[in-house]
Amino acid sequence: MKYLLILLVAMLSACSTVVPVTAKFPDIPERLLEKCPFKLKTVEGETVTIIDLTKTVTVNYETYHTCAVKNDAFIEWYNIQKHIFEEAGK
Repeated sequence: MKYLLILLVAMLSACSTVVPVTAKFPDIPERLLEKCPFKLKTVEGETVTIIDLTKTVTVNYETYHTCAVKNDAFIEWYNIQKHIFEEAGK
């Protein structure tokens, strides 16, 4: 019985810590940190054909939608991580 009591005290004292444990908010994934271009493509030249105009508009729409998806992904990632972080602190 003495040995069981000694073992129990040793196990309980081994689980305690005097160092404060602080949770760190996770870092943002690198693919979400890539910046979007500030300037959209413009049509160049004095004469503009419908093909050049269509290509430029298509590239600009693609750029916009790519940036929108990155922005939405970042917002979703942040909200999920914030919820996990706050729930872990309770």
